[in-house]
Amino acid sequence: MLKRKIGRTSAHRKAMFRALVTALIANEKIITTEVKAKEARSLAEKVITLAKRGDLHSRRLAAEVITEPEVLQKLFETTASRYADRNGGYTRILKIEPRRGDAAPMVILELV
Repeated sequence: MLKRKIGRTSAHRKAMFRALVTALIANEKIITTEVKAKEARSLAEKVITLAKRGDLHSRRLAAEVITEPEVLQKLFETTASRYADRNGGYTRILKIEPRRGDAAPMVILELV
């Protein structure tokens, strides 16, 4: 499922990416590091594709990733219909200035 380990245990990594994707769907834009954004992007694209299918099985699979019921409802009602005629490429990564503390490359991950 996930390719990059980024120095975390598997449980921490899974929880972190679930939280990132949930925040992305809820706010439609998040600021994070480049490595996290590239990994969260693939997970978000898969969840949006599930939402486009719209059946009960897809909703249950998406609920394994999305942690809040309100965000899951938003995903299936508004976000899925917005991308109904689009075949992938639902997210965009925009580079911004590095983080001040450790100069980590920062990006904005947003829904197109």
